[in-house]
Amino acid sequence: MNDVIELRTLRVDAIIGVLEKERQRAQPLAFDIDIHRSFAKAAKNDDLTKTTNYAEVLTLASRIALEGQFLLLETLATRVANAILEFDAKVTSVSVAVRKLLPPVPEDVASVGVRCTRRR
Repeated sequence: MNDVIELRTLRVDAIIGVLEKERQRAQPLAFDIDIHRSFAKAAKNDDLTKTTNYAEVLTLASRIALEGQFLLLETLATRVANAILEFDAKVTSVSVAVRKLLPPVPEDVASVGVRCTRRR
């Protein structure tokens, strides 16, 4: 199976980081999520109930980021990936990338981030 639902550049402002200034105000994050699962039945019958509802996944990822106030991007990415696997039993694997769009570093870098993949 090669079916993948791709969610690109979900933007969320959340509190995340270990530095004091990161703990005081939300900063912009971007998520990329790849959901691996068959959607052949959904495509055949044009039926939303036979696939993963990406709107609900976006809400789930946003809620975890907003409520978590994590220290590490690694923790946030892992929590989102695990939650997606729990959300839909038909998902065989999920990859979650999270990037800080304004990282607190002196170097000129577009973003810093992590990616994790979890499988059943």
